[in-house]
Amino acid sequence: MIDPTTSLAFALYENPGVFALLIGSGISRAAQIPTGWELIIALTRRVAALEGVENQIDWAAWYQQRFGEPPNYSRLIDSLAQTAEERRAILHTFIEPSAEDIAEGRRVPTKAHRAIAKLVSDGVIKIIVTTNFDRLLETALQDAGIQPIVIKSDDDLKGALPLAHSRCFLLKVHGDYLDSRIRNTEGELTAYSNEMDAILDRIFDEYGLLICGWSADWDPALRAAIARAPNRRFPMFLATKGTPSQPAKDLIQLRAGRAIEIKDADSFFDEIAAKVEIQRALQKSNPLTVEMLVATVKRYLVRPEFRIQLSDLIREECAKIRDQVAEASLEADGAWSQLEFRRRVARYEAIMEPLCRVFIAMGRWGDDTEISPAQDVLRSFAERPFQGGLMVWGELRAFPAVLLLYAYGIGAAKGGRYRALKEWLATTLRQSMGDERKSAVEALFLWSWRGGEDNTWKQLDGFERHKTPLSDHLVEFFSPLLERELIAAIDVAASFERFEVLAAISYLTESSSKATLVQALASQGQQNFVWVPVGRTAWNREARIPIMAELDETRLRTTLLDAGFAEGDSDFFTAIRENIGRVMGRVGGLF
Repeated sequence: MIDPTTSLAFALYENPGVFALLIGSGISRAAQIPTGWELIIALTRRVAALEGVENQIDWAAWYQQRFGEPPNYSRLIDSLAQTAEERRAILHTFIEPSAEDIAEGRRVPTKAHRAIAKLVSDGVIKIIVTTNFDRLLETALQDAGIQPIVIKSDDDLKGALPLAHSRCFLLKVHGDYLDSRIRNTEGELTAYSNEMDAILDRIFDEYGLLICGWSADWDPALRAAIARAPNRRFPMFLATKGTPSQPAKDLIQLRAGRAIEIKDADSFFDEIAAKVEIQRALQKSNPLTVEMLVATVKRYLVRPEFRIQLSDLIREECAKIRDQVAEASLEADGAWSQLEFRRRVARYEAIMEPLCRVFIAMGRWGDDTEISPAQDVLRSFAERPFQGGLMVWGELRAFPAVLLLYAYGIGAAKGGRYRALKEWLATTLRQSMGDERKSAVEALFLWSWRGGEDNTWKQLDGFERHKTPLSDHLVEFFSPLLERELIAAIDVAASFERFEVLAAISYLTESSSKATLVQALASQGQQNFVWVPVGRTAWNREARIPIMAELDETRLRTTLLDAGFAEGDSDFFTAIRENIGRVMGRVGGLF
Protein backbone atom coordinates (compact mmCIF):
# COMPACT_ATOMS: atom_id res chain seq x y z
CA MET A 1 0.00 0.00 0.00
CA ILE A 2 1.16 3.53 -0.77
CA ASP A 3 1.94 5.51 2.38
CA PRO A 4 -1.04 7.82 3.10
CA THR A 5 1.22 10.88 3.42
CA THR A 6 2.52 10.11 -0.06
CA SER A 7 -1.05 9.92 -1.39
CA LEU A 8 -1.87 13.22 0.31
CA ALA A 9 1.28 14.95 -1.00
CA PHE A 10 0.45 13.70 -4.50
CA ALA A 11 -3.12 15.01 -4.24
CA LEU A 12 -1.91 18.40 -2.98
CA TYR A 13 0.69 18.75 -5.71
CA GLU A 14 -1.58 17.67 -8.54
CA ASN A 15 -4.42 19.92 -7.33
CA PRO A 16 -2.75 23.17 -6.19
CA GLY A 17 -5.11 25.46 -4.29
CA VAL A 18 -7.90 22.87 -4.25
CA PHE A 19 -7.48 21.70 -0.64
CA ALA A 20 -8.41 23.84 2.36
CA LEU A 21 -6.51 23.33 5.61
CA LEU A 22 -8.31 23.08 8.96
CA ILE A 23 -5.97 23.32 11.94
CA GLY A 24 -6.54 23.31 15.68
CA SER A 25 -4.56 23.73 18.88
CA GLY A 26 -2.42 20.62 18.23
CA ILE A 27 -0.49 22.63 15.63
CA SER A 28 0.72 25.10 18.24
CA ARG A 29 1.47 22.56 20.96
CA ALA A 30 5.19 22.42 20.12
CA ALA A 31 5.31 26.20 20.63
CA GLN A 32 4.15 25.59 24.23
CA ILE A 33 0.82 27.24 23.57
CA PRO A 34 -1.63 25.11 25.59
CA THR A 35 -4.31 22.96 24.02
CA GLY A 36 -7.90 23.17 25.23
CA TRP A 37 -7.37 20.44 27.84
CA GLU A 38 -4.16 22.03 29.06
CA LEU A 39 -6.03 25.31 29.47
CA ILE A 40 -8.66 23.49 31.53
CA ILE A 41 -5.99 22.07 33.86
CA ALA A 42 -4.24 25.44 34.14
CA LEU A 43 -7.51 27.19 35.03
CA THR A 44 -8.39 24.39 37.47
CA ARG A 45 -5.10 25.01 39.26
CA ARG A 46 -5.96 28.72 39.49
CA VAL A 47 -9.33 27.89 41.04
CA ALA A 48 -7.61 25.53 43.48
CA ALA A 49 -5.01 28.15 44.37
CA LEU A 50 -7.78 30.61 45.23
CA GLU A 51 -9.12 27.98 47.65
CA GLY A 52 -5.69 27.37 49.16
CA VAL A 53 -5.14 23.95 47.50
CA GLU A 54 -1.73 23.02 46.06
CA ASN A 55 0.23 20.06 44.62
CA GLN A 56 -2.50 17.72 43.46
CA ILE A 57 -1.41 14.65 41.48
CA ASP A 58 -4.56 14.69 39.35
CA TRP A 59 -6.15 18.14 39.02
CA ALA A 60 -9.10 16.83 37.01
CA ALA A 61 -9.86 14.32 39.79
CA TRP A 62 -9.60 17.08 42.39
CA TYR A 63 -12.07 19.24 40.45
CA GLN A 64 -14.48 16.29 40.11
CA GLN A 65 -14.32 15.63 43.84
CA ARG A 66 -14.63 19.31 44.77
CA PHE A 67 -17.49 20.32 42.42
CA GLY A 68 -19.16 17.02 41.64
CA GLU A 69 -18.56 17.18 37.87
CA PRO A 70 -15.62 16.91 35.45
CA PRO A 71 -13.77 20.18 34.72
CA ASN A 72 -15.33 22.00 31.78
CA TYR A 73 -13.64 24.89 29.99
CA SER A 74 -16.81 26.83 29.39
CA ARG A 75 -17.94 26.71 33.02
CA LEU A 76 -14.42 27.43 34.27
CA ILE A 77 -13.96 30.49 32.07
CA ASP A 78 -17.46 31.70 32.91
CA SER A 79 -16.74 31.41 36.63
CA LEU A 80 -13.41 33.26 36.37
CA ALA A 81 -14.37 35.96 33.87
CA GLN A 82 -17.72 37.66 33.46
CA THR A 83 -17.10 39.53 30.19
CA ALA A 84 -15.59 38.75 26.82
CA GLU A 85 -12.77 41.23 27.48
CA GLU A 86 -11.91 39.46 30.74
CA ARG A 87 -11.83 36.12 28.94
CA ARG A 88 -9.59 37.59 26.26
CA ALA A 89 -7.22 38.89 28.93
CA ILE A 90 -6.93 35.42 30.50
CA LEU A 91 -6.07 33.85 27.15
CA HIS A 92 -3.57 36.62 26.46
CA THR A 93 -1.35 35.39 29.30
CA PHE A 94 -1.16 31.91 27.74
CA ILE A 95 -0.41 33.11 24.17
CA GLU A 96 1.54 36.37 24.10
CA PRO A 97 5.30 35.61 24.12
CA SER A 98 7.60 37.48 26.46
CA ALA A 99 11.12 38.54 25.48
CA GLU A 100 12.40 35.53 27.39
CA ASP A 101 9.99 33.22 25.53
CA ILE A 102 11.25 34.50 22.18
CA ALA A 103 14.88 34.18 23.22
CA GLU A 104 14.32 30.56 24.27
CA GLY A 105 12.18 29.60 21.29
CA ARG A 106 8.81 29.42 23.06
CA ARG A 107 5.50 30.72 21.69
CA VAL A 108 7.07 31.28 18.27
CA PRO A 109 6.19 29.57 14.96
CA THR A 110 6.97 25.85 14.91
CA LYS A 111 8.19 23.63 12.07
CA ALA A 112 4.54 22.93 11.28
CA HIS A 113 3.75 26.64 10.91
CA ARG A 114 6.83 27.13 8.71
CA ALA A 115 5.97 24.11 6.56
CA ILE A 116 2.39 25.36 6.11
CA ALA A 117 3.77 28.76 5.07
CA LYS A 118 5.96 26.96 2.50
CA LEU A 119 2.92 25.16 1.10
CA VAL A 120 1.13 28.49 0.82
CA SER A 121 4.17 30.13 -0.78
CA ASP A 122 4.27 27.35 -3.37
CA GLY A 123 0.57 27.83 -4.17
CA VAL A 124 -0.38 24.40 -2.85
CA ILE A 125 -2.63 25.72 -0.04
CA LYS A 126 -4.66 28.93 -0.30
CA ILE A 127 -7.47 28.53 2.24
CA ILE A 128 -6.82 27.94 5.94
CA VAL A 129 -9.47 27.59 8.64
CA THR A 130 -8.24 27.61 12.22
CA THR A 131 -9.75 27.44 15.68
CA ASN A 132 -6.56 28.89 17.19
CA PHE A 133 -6.45 32.32 18.78
CA ASP A 134 -2.67 32.75 18.43
CA ARG A 135 -0.86 34.51 15.59
CA LEU A 136 1.90 31.99 15.00
CA LEU A 137 0.67 31.11 11.52
CA GLU A 138 0.37 34.78 10.53
CA THR A 139 3.96 35.30 11.67
CA ALA A 140 5.22 32.30 9.70
CA LEU A 141 3.37 33.46 6.59
CA GLN A 142 4.72 36.98 6.85
CA ASP A 143 8.25 35.63 7.35
CA ALA A 144 7.74 33.74 4.07
CA GLY A 145 6.76 36.99 2.33
CA ILE A 146 3.01 36.33 2.36
CA GLN A 147 0.46 38.81 3.66
CA PRO A 148 -2.67 36.73 4.34
CA ILE A 149 -6.22 38.01 4.32
CA VAL A 150 -7.15 37.39 7.96
CA ILE A 151 -10.82 37.00 8.87
CA LYS A 152 -11.35 36.97 12.64
CA SER A 153 -14.90 38.33 12.91
CA ASP A 154 -18.03 38.93 10.87
CA ASP A 155 -16.91 42.51 10.28
CA ASP A 156 -13.77 41.29 8.48
CA LEU A 157 -15.90 39.33 6.02
CA LYS A 158 -17.39 42.53 4.68
CA GLY A 159 -15.41 43.65 1.66
CA ALA A 160 -12.91 40.78 1.84
CA LEU A 161 -11.49 39.51 -1.46
CA PRO A 162 -13.31 36.48 -2.90
CA LEU A 163 -11.72 33.16 -2.03
CA ALA A 164 -10.62 32.50 -5.60
CA HIS A 165 -8.67 35.77 -5.76
CA SER A 166 -6.83 35.38 -2.46
CA ARG A 167 -3.27 34.14 -2.30
CA CYS A 168 -3.92 33.15 1.30
CA PHE A 169 -7.29 33.37 3.04
CA LEU A 170 -6.99 32.71 6.80
CA LEU A 171 -10.32 32.25 8.58
CA LYS A 172 -10.03 32.33 12.40
CA VAL A 173 -13.47 30.95 13.25
CA HIS A 174 -13.02 31.51 17.02
CA GLY A 175 -11.40 34.90 16.70
CA ASP A 176 -8.05 36.35 17.70
CA TYR A 177 -6.55 36.58 21.18
CA LEU A 178 -6.15 40.36 20.81
CA ASP A 179 -9.81 40.80 19.91
CA SER A 180 -12.45 40.68 22.64
CA ARG A 181 -14.96 39.08 20.24
CA ILE A 182 -13.39 35.65 20.64
CA ARG A 183 -15.57 32.55 20.83
CA ASN A 184 -14.48 30.21 23.60
CA THR A 185 -17.44 29.24 25.73
CA GLU A 186 -19.84 26.39 25.16
CA GLY A 187 -22.65 28.71 24.20
CA GLU A 188 -20.48 30.62 21.73
CA LEU A 189 -19.27 27.43 20.07
CA THR A 190 -22.71 25.88 19.63
CA ALA A 191 -23.63 28.05 16.65
CA TYR A 192 -21.96 30.61 14.38
CA SER A 193 -23.41 33.70 12.78
CA ASN A 194 -25.11 33.48 9.42
CA GLU A 195 -22.14 35.22 7.81
CA MET A 196 -19.63 32.77 9.29
CA ASP A 197 -21.74 29.76 8.35
CA ALA A 198 -22.02 31.06 4.79
CA ILE A 199 -18.25 31.29 4.25
CA LEU A 200 -17.68 27.88 5.89
CA ASP A 201 -20.37 26.35 3.68
CA ARG A 202 -18.55 27.64 0.60
CA ILE A 203 -15.16 26.35 1.74
CA PHE A 204 -16.33 22.89 2.75
CA ASP A 205 -18.42 22.53 -0.40
CA GLU A 206 -15.88 23.78 -2.95
CA TYR A 207 -12.57 22.54 -1.54
CA GLY A 208 -10.98 19.32 -0.40
CA LEU A 209 -10.10 19.25 3.30
CA LEU A 210 -6.95 18.48 5.25
CA ILE A 211 -7.46 18.50 9.03
CA CYS A 212 -4.69 18.44 11.62
CA GLY A 213 -4.49 19.34 15.31
CA TRP A 214 -8.28 19.42 15.66
CA SER A 215 -10.09 16.66 17.56
CA ALA A 216 -13.68 17.65 16.59
CA ASP A 217 -14.71 17.17 20.23
CA TRP A 218 -15.34 20.75 21.36
CA ASP A 219 -16.71 22.57 18.31
CA PRO A 220 -20.28 21.53 17.47
CA ALA A 221 -20.84 24.46 15.10
CA LEU A 222 -17.71 23.64 13.10
CA ARG A 223 -18.59 19.94 13.01
CA ALA A 224 -22.03 20.83 11.72
CA ALA A 225 -20.57 23.01 8.96
CA ILE A 226 -18.36 20.16 7.72
CA ALA A 227 -21.19 17.63 7.95
CA ARG A 228 -23.72 19.65 5.99
CA ALA A 229 -21.48 20.30 2.96
CA PRO A 230 -23.56 18.87 0.08
CA ASN A 231 -20.78 17.89 -2.36
CA ARG A 232 -17.79 15.53 -2.18
CA ARG A 233 -15.79 16.94 -5.09
CA PHE A 234 -12.49 16.39 -3.34
CA PRO A 235 -11.45 14.07 -0.49
CA MET A 236 -10.97 14.76 3.20
CA PHE A 237 -7.84 13.74 5.11
CA LEU A 238 -7.69 13.86 8.90
CA ALA A 239 -4.25 13.62 10.52
CA THR A 240 -4.43 12.33 14.06
CA LYS A 241 -2.19 11.19 16.89
CA GLY A 242 -3.56 7.80 17.86
CA THR A 243 -7.18 6.80 17.37
CA PRO A 244 -9.53 9.58 16.21
CA SER A 245 -12.24 10.67 18.61
CA GLN A 246 -15.79 9.46 17.95
CA PRO A 247 -16.94 12.83 16.53
CA ALA A 248 -13.93 12.76 14.19
CA LYS A 249 -14.73 9.18 13.15
CA ASP A 250 -18.30 10.25 12.37
CA LEU A 251 -17.04 13.04 10.09
CA ILE A 252 -14.59 10.71 8.34
CA GLN A 253 -17.39 8.25 7.64
CA LEU A 254 -19.81 10.94 6.54
CA ARG A 255 -17.32 12.57 4.18
CA ALA A 256 -15.77 9.28 3.01
CA GLY A 257 -12.52 10.65 4.39
CA ARG A 258 -9.24 9.05 5.31
CA ALA A 259 -7.45 9.09 8.67
CA ILE A 260 -3.66 9.45 8.72
CA GLU A 261 -1.90 8.50 11.94
CA ILE A 262 0.98 10.88 12.67
CA LYS A 263 3.68 11.31 15.30
CA ASP A 264 3.14 15.06 15.66
CA ALA A 265 2.18 18.11 13.61
CA ASP A 266 5.77 19.26 13.08
CA SER A 267 7.00 16.04 11.49
CA PHE A 268 3.75 15.61 9.54
CA PHE A 269 3.77 18.99 7.82
CA ASP A 270 7.53 18.84 7.35
CA GLU A 271 7.11 15.55 5.51
CA ILE A 272 4.18 16.79 3.41
CA ALA A 273 6.06 19.96 2.40
CA ALA A 274 9.16 17.91 1.53
CA LYS A 275 7.20 15.40 -0.56
CA VAL A 276 5.46 18.19 -2.44
CA GLU A 277 8.87 19.78 -3.05
CA ILE A 278 10.28 16.47 -4.34
CA GLN A 279 7.53 16.38 -6.97
CA ARG A 280 8.27 19.99 -7.85
CA ALA A 281 11.97 19.15 -8.12
CA LEU A 282 11.15 16.51 -10.75
CA GLN A 283 9.84 19.17 -13.12
CA LYS A 284 11.93 18.99 -16.25
CA SER A 285 12.82 21.29 -19.09
CA ASN A 286 10.42 21.70 -21.97
CA PRO A 287 10.73 18.42 -23.93
CA LEU A 288 10.60 20.22 -27.30
CA THR A 289 13.41 22.55 -26.24
CA VAL A 290 15.56 19.60 -25.13
CA GLU A 291 14.92 17.72 -28.38
CA MET A 292 15.96 20.78 -30.40
CA LEU A 293 19.11 21.14 -28.31
CA VAL A 294 20.13 17.51 -28.77
CA ALA A 295 19.34 17.61 -32.50
CA THR A 296 21.49 20.71 -32.90
CA VAL A 297 24.41 19.06 -31.08
CA LYS A 298 24.19 15.99 -33.30
CA ARG A 299 24.16 18.18 -36.42
CA TYR A 300 27.28 20.02 -35.23
CA LEU A 301 29.05 16.75 -34.33
CA VAL A 302 29.00 15.42 -37.89
CA ARG A 303 30.27 18.66 -39.41
CA PRO A 304 33.88 19.51 -38.47
CA GLU A 305 33.39 23.12 -39.59
CA PHE A 306 30.88 23.56 -36.74
CA ARG A 307 33.46 22.86 -34.01
CA ILE A 308 33.32 26.43 -32.72
CA GLN A 309 29.52 26.54 -32.77
CA LEU A 310 29.40 23.26 -30.83
CA SER A 311 31.81 24.59 -28.22
CA ASP A 312 29.79 27.80 -27.87
CA LEU A 313 26.51 25.89 -27.59
CA ILE A 314 27.90 23.64 -24.85
CA ARG A 315 29.30 26.62 -22.98
CA GLU A 316 25.99 28.51 -23.14
CA GLU A 317 23.97 25.51 -21.99
CA CYS A 318 26.43 24.87 -19.19
CA ALA A 319 26.14 28.48 -18.00
CA LYS A 320 22.34 28.17 -17.77
CA ILE A 321 22.54 24.98 -15.80
CA ARG A 322 25.26 26.24 -13.46
CA ASP A 323 22.91 29.01 -12.37
CA GLN A 324 20.27 26.42 -11.52
CA VAL A 325 22.54 24.08 -9.55
CA ALA A 326 23.70 27.11 -7.58
CA GLU A 327 20.15 28.00 -6.49
CA ALA A 328 19.61 28.68 -2.80
CA SER A 329 17.64 25.49 -2.15
CA LEU A 330 20.70 23.42 -3.14
CA GLU A 331 23.27 25.21 -1.00
CA ALA A 332 25.09 23.31 1.73
CA ASP A 333 23.22 24.88 4.64
CA GLY A 334 20.11 23.29 6.11
CA ALA A 335 19.50 20.30 8.35
CA TRP A 336 19.72 16.69 7.20
CA SER A 337 16.59 14.71 6.52
CA GLN A 338 15.89 11.73 4.31
CA LEU A 339 13.22 13.62 2.41
CA GLU A 340 15.50 16.60 1.86
CA PHE A 341 18.16 14.26 0.44
CA ARG A 342 15.60 12.78 -1.94
CA ARG A 343 14.44 16.26 -2.95
CA ARG A 344 17.95 17.44 -3.74
CA VAL A 345 18.78 14.35 -5.78
CA ALA A 346 15.56 14.74 -7.78
CA ARG A 347 16.22 18.43 -8.34
CA TYR A 348 19.79 17.89 -9.55
CA GLU A 349 18.63 15.20 -11.96
CA ALA A 350 15.83 17.32 -13.38
CA ILE A 351 18.28 20.19 -13.95
CA MET A 352 21.00 18.02 -15.48
CA GLU A 353 18.88 15.81 -17.75
CA PRO A 354 19.20 18.01 -20.90
CA LEU A 355 22.98 18.27 -20.56
CA CYS A 356 23.27 14.53 -19.87
CA ARG A 357 21.48 13.82 -23.13
CA VAL A 358 23.90 16.14 -24.92
CA PHE A 359 26.88 14.36 -23.34
CA ILE A 360 25.54 10.92 -24.26
CA ALA A 361 25.31 12.08 -27.88
CA MET A 362 28.80 13.62 -27.79
CA GLY A 363 30.28 10.45 -26.31
CA ARG A 364 28.66 8.27 -28.95
CA TRP A 365 29.07 10.41 -32.06
CA GLY A 366 32.05 12.67 -31.29
CA ASP A 367 35.31 12.85 -33.24
CA ASP A 368 37.62 13.73 -30.30
CA THR A 369 37.40 17.48 -30.90
CA GLU A 370 34.56 17.66 -28.35
CA ILE A 371 36.59 16.05 -25.52
CA SER A 372 38.34 19.22 -24.37
CA PRO A 373 35.19 21.39 -24.06
CA ALA A 374 33.39 18.46 -22.39
CA GLN A 375 36.24 18.19 -19.87
CA ASP A 376 35.97 21.91 -19.13
CA VAL A 377 32.27 21.47 -18.36
CA LEU A 378 33.01 18.49 -16.12
CA ARG A 379 35.56 20.50 -14.15
CA SER A 380 33.14 23.40 -13.74
CA PHE A 381 30.68 21.12 -11.94
CA ALA A 382 33.21 18.98 -10.07
CA GLU A 383 35.46 21.74 -8.74
CA ARG A 384 32.91 23.77 -6.82
CA PRO A 385 34.55 24.87 -3.54
CA PHE A 386 32.87 23.90 -0.28
CA GLN A 387 32.46 27.03 1.82
CA GLY A 388 30.78 25.64 4.90
CA GLY A 389 27.52 23.96 5.79
CA LEU A 390 26.41 20.37 6.18
CA MET A 391 29.06 18.05 4.74
CA VAL A 392 26.59 15.71 3.02
CA TRP A 393 25.05 18.65 1.14
CA GLY A 394 28.50 19.96 0.27
CA GLU A 395 29.51 16.58 -1.17
CA LEU A 396 26.23 16.26 -3.07
CA ARG A 397 27.08 19.46 -4.97
CA ALA A 398 29.35 17.29 -7.15
CA PHE A 399 26.46 15.01 -8.14
CA PRO A 400 25.93 16.89 -11.45
CA ALA A 401 29.54 16.05 -12.34
CA VAL A 402 28.90 12.38 -11.49
CA LEU A 403 25.95 12.39 -13.91
CA LEU A 404 28.08 13.92 -16.68
CA LEU A 405 30.89 11.41 -16.04
CA TYR A 406 28.41 8.61 -16.69
CA ALA A 407 26.63 10.30 -19.61
CA TYR A 408 29.67 10.87 -21.82
CA GLY A 409 31.27 7.63 -20.65
CA ILE A 410 28.30 5.41 -21.50
CA GLY A 411 28.02 7.07 -24.92
CA ALA A 412 31.73 6.60 -25.67
CA ALA A 413 31.68 2.96 -24.52
CA LYS A 414 28.63 2.24 -26.68
CA GLY A 415 30.30 3.91 -29.67
CA GLY A 416 33.48 1.89 -29.22
CA ARG A 417 35.44 5.11 -28.67
CA TYR A 418 37.73 3.57 -26.06
CA ARG A 419 40.58 6.03 -26.44
CA ALA A 420 38.15 8.91 -25.87
CA LEU A 421 36.67 7.03 -22.92
CA LYS A 422 40.11 6.53 -21.36
CA GLU A 423 40.95 10.22 -21.81
CA TRP A 424 37.55 11.20 -20.38
CA LEU A 425 37.90 9.08 -17.25
CA ALA A 426 41.46 10.35 -16.74
CA THR A 427 40.36 14.03 -16.80
CA THR A 428 42.32 15.77 -14.06
CA LEU A 429 40.25 17.50 -11.39
CA ARG A 430 41.48 19.84 -8.70
CA GLN A 431 40.38 18.70 -5.25
CA SER A 432 39.00 21.07 -2.62
CA MET A 433 42.02 20.59 -0.34
CA GLY A 434 45.06 22.49 -1.62
CA ASP A 435 46.55 21.69 -5.01
CA GLU A 436 45.81 17.96 -4.94
CA ARG A 437 44.59 16.59 -8.25
CA LYS A 438 42.85 13.37 -9.09
CA SER A 439 41.50 11.77 -12.21
CA ALA A 440 37.76 12.05 -12.73
CA VAL A 441 37.25 8.32 -12.22
CA GLU A 442 39.10 8.50 -8.87
CA ALA A 443 37.09 11.50 -7.71
CA LEU A 444 33.59 10.80 -9.04
CA PHE A 445 33.04 7.09 -9.68
CA LEU A 446 30.68 5.36 -7.24
CA TRP A 447 32.12 5.10 -3.72
CA SER A 448 35.41 6.79 -4.76
CA TRP A 449 33.26 9.95 -4.80
CA ARG A 450 32.97 11.27 -1.25
CA GLY A 451 29.22 11.62 -1.73
CA GLY A 452 28.79 8.06 -2.99
CA GLU A 453 28.67 6.11 0.25
CA ASP A 454 26.19 3.24 0.19
CA ASN A 455 24.49 4.26 3.44
CA THR A 456 23.74 7.68 1.99
CA TRP A 457 22.15 6.35 -1.20
CA LYS A 458 20.16 3.74 0.67
CA GLN A 459 18.08 6.72 1.84
CA LEU A 460 16.35 6.78 -1.54
CA ASP A 461 12.87 5.31 -1.56
CA GLY A 462 13.04 1.55 -2.12
CA PHE A 463 16.85 1.29 -2.00
CA GLU A 464 17.22 0.48 1.68
CA ARG A 465 18.41 -3.11 1.08
CA HIS A 466 20.39 -2.61 -2.13
CA LYS A 467 24.04 -3.67 -2.20
CA THR A 468 24.93 -1.03 -4.81
CA PRO A 469 22.31 1.70 -4.28
CA LEU A 470 24.04 4.51 -6.20
CA SER A 471 24.70 2.31 -9.23
CA ASP A 472 21.15 0.93 -9.11
CA HIS A 473 19.69 4.43 -8.94
CA LEU A 474 21.85 5.73 -11.78
CA VAL A 475 20.71 2.99 -14.14
CA GLU A 476 17.12 4.01 -13.38
CA PHE A 477 17.94 7.63 -14.18
CA PHE A 478 19.86 6.90 -17.38
CA SER A 479 17.66 4.17 -18.86
CA PRO A 480 15.03 6.47 -20.45
CA LEU A 481 17.76 8.85 -21.65
CA LEU A 482 19.74 6.05 -23.25
CA GLU A 483 16.66 4.64 -24.95
CA ARG A 484 16.02 8.05 -26.55
CA GLU A 485 19.56 8.64 -27.69
CA LEU A 486 21.26 5.50 -28.83
CA ILE A 487 20.29 2.17 -27.31
CA ALA A 488 17.42 -0.26 -27.70
CA ALA A 489 15.55 -0.81 -24.45
CA ILE A 490 16.76 -4.39 -24.19
CA ASP A 491 20.44 -3.27 -24.29
CA VAL A 492 20.27 -0.37 -21.84
CA ALA A 493 21.29 -2.20 -18.67
CA ALA A 494 24.11 -4.07 -20.44
CA SER A 495 25.52 -0.84 -21.90
CA PHE A 496 25.36 0.84 -18.48
CA GLU A 497 27.08 -2.08 -16.76
CA ARG A 498 29.77 -2.37 -19.44
CA PHE A 499 30.68 1.26 -18.81
CA GLU A 500 30.95 0.67 -15.06
CA VAL A 501 33.33 -2.27 -15.60
CA LEU A 502 35.49 -0.18 -17.95
CA ALA A 503 35.46 2.64 -15.39
CA ALA A 504 36.66 0.17 -12.72
CA ILE A 505 39.54 -0.84 -15.04
CA SER A 506 40.39 2.83 -15.54
CA TYR A 507 40.25 3.41 -11.78
CA LEU A 508 42.88 0.75 -11.09
CA THR A 509 44.95 2.01 -14.01
CA GLU A 510 45.01 5.49 -12.46
CA SER A 511 45.24 4.60 -8.77
CA SER A 512 47.29 1.42 -8.55
CA SER A 513 50.24 -0.38 -10.15
CA LYS A 514 50.90 -3.82 -11.56
CA ALA A 515 53.24 -4.64 -8.69
CA THR A 516 50.68 -3.68 -6.05
CA LEU A 517 47.96 -5.77 -7.66
CA VAL A 518 50.16 -8.81 -8.21
CA GLN A 519 51.24 -8.71 -4.56
CA ALA A 520 47.65 -8.38 -3.32
CA LEU A 521 46.36 -11.17 -5.55
CA ALA A 522 49.09 -13.51 -4.34
CA SER A 523 48.33 -12.90 -0.65
CA GLN A 524 46.27 -15.21 1.54
CA GLY A 525 43.02 -14.40 3.33
CA GLN A 526 39.68 -12.93 2.43
CA GLN A 527 40.93 -9.53 1.23
CA ASN A 528 43.41 -10.78 -1.36
CA PHE A 529 42.66 -7.89 -3.69
CA VAL A 530 42.84 -4.10 -3.93
CA TRP A 531 39.51 -2.36 -3.35
CA VAL A 532 38.01 -0.77 -6.45
CA PRO A 533 34.55 0.75 -6.92
CA VAL A 534 32.23 -1.70 -8.67
CA GLY A 535 28.58 -1.25 -9.52
CA ARG A 536 25.54 -3.44 -9.95
CA THR A 537 27.43 -5.96 -12.08
CA ALA A 538 28.84 -7.28 -8.78
CA TRP A 539 25.51 -8.90 -7.89
CA ASN A 540 23.98 -9.14 -11.38
CA ARG A 541 25.39 -12.49 -12.44
CA GLU A 542 23.58 -12.47 -15.79
CA ALA A 543 25.33 -9.24 -16.77
CA ARG A 544 28.69 -10.03 -15.17
CA ILE A 545 29.40 -13.31 -16.95
CA PRO A 546 29.22 -12.00 -20.57
CA ILE A 547 30.98 -8.73 -19.73
CA MET A 548 33.89 -10.43 -17.96
CA ALA A 549 34.09 -13.02 -20.73
CA GLU A 550 34.27 -10.18 -23.25
CA LEU A 551 37.29 -8.79 -21.42
CA ASP A 552 39.06 -12.11 -21.97
CA GLU A 553 38.55 -11.94 -25.72
CA THR A 554 41.70 -10.99 -27.63
CA ARG A 555 40.01 -8.40 -29.81
CA LEU A 556 38.50 -6.22 -27.05
CA ARG A 557 41.51 -6.74 -24.80
CA THR A 558 43.87 -5.53 -27.54
CA THR A 559 41.61 -2.56 -28.31
CA LEU A 560 41.54 -1.49 -24.65
CA LEU A 561 45.29 -1.86 -24.29
CA ASP A 562 45.85 0.24 -27.41
CA ALA A 563 43.51 2.89 -25.89
CA GLY A 564 45.72 3.12 -22.79
CA PHE A 565 43.81 1.00 -20.29
CA ALA A 566 46.23 -0.79 -17.92
CA GLU A 567 48.91 1.48 -19.39
CA GLY A 568 48.94 -0.78 -22.44
CA ASP A 569 50.48 -3.61 -20.37
CA SER A 570 48.86 -7.01 -20.95
CA ASP A 571 50.04 -8.46 -17.61
CA PHE A 572 48.75 -5.37 -15.78
CA PHE A 573 45.42 -5.82 -17.57
CA THR A 574 45.25 -9.48 -16.50
CA ALA A 575 45.86 -8.48 -12.88
CA ILE A 576 43.22 -5.73 -13.08
CA ARG A 577 40.65 -8.11 -14.55
CA GLU A 578 41.31 -10.71 -11.84
CA ASN A 579 41.21 -8.08 -9.09
CA ILE A 580 37.88 -6.69 -10.27
CA GLY A 581 36.42 -10.19 -10.39
CA ARG A 582 37.39 -10.81 -6.77
CA VAL A 583 35.97 -7.49 -5.58
CA MET A 584 32.72 -8.19 -7.39
CA GLY A 585 32.53 -11.56 -5.71
CA ARG A 586 33.03 -9.92 -2.32
CA VAL A 587 30.48 -7.16 -2.91
CA GLY A 588 27.97 -9.52 -4.47
CA GLY A 589 28.30 -11.94 -1.56
CA LEU A 590 29.34 -14.75 -3.84
CA PHE A 591 32.43 -15.92 -1.91
